[in-house]
Amino acid sequence: MSNDKMTMEKLRSIYGEVHGKAAAKVISRFDDHCRQFIEHSTFLVLATTDTTSLDISPKGDPAGFVEVESDTTLLLPDRPGNNRIDGLLNIVENPLVALLFLIPTVDETLRVNGKAEITDDRAICDRFAVNGRAPKTVTRITATEIYTHCGKAPLRGGLWTPSKWPNSRPVPTLLEMLRDHTATPIEDAGQEAVDEIYRNSMY
Repeated sequence: MSNDKMTMEKLRSIYGEVHGKAAAKVISRFDDHCRQFIEHSTFLVLATTDTTSLDISPKGDPAGFVEVESDTTLLLPDRPGNNRIDGLLNIVENPLVALLFLIPTVDETLRVNGKAEITDDRAICDRFAVNGRAPKTVTRITATEIYTHCGKAPLRGGLWTPSKWPNSRPVPTLLEMLRDHTATPIEDAGQEAVDEIYRNSMY
């Protein structure tokens, strides 16, 4: 095994130059293809940083939950969680964010890099109300880089291939893991208890 320190130059010597189409695919405005992808996306991952630590957070809602506000901006509502708000706190410290949009059964993904700001403007928040409950805040992302990502990773992982899914849940329930991580007694840690929490706190 080589002990040489890895450098950008060494990485390029290992991998070669970026393919022409991959370099040219980065755009800075949401075209029709991007808008259609976001319109049908039901799940995304948001990456944030306060410059000293990193955070990634899953976001999901019915298709169209992220609004393309303009050719360069998105609106992302914040739904009820555990109030850690790690990502929101990071954005206050550092606006740089990255998003990865997914559509069930579609192997390709859409990536967006940009800068974010948080608003609690009632008129904006009320537009994203579900079951009569509006989000407390909405994050506006101004895109600087937008590009599609090929479907090799989901295909390798069998993400949308039922035959490659486990036959039963391969890990403990959320409450079982929480009990063990925090050494806190939880009387009922079964999946039914978890499902009940989800039903009562989705929005």
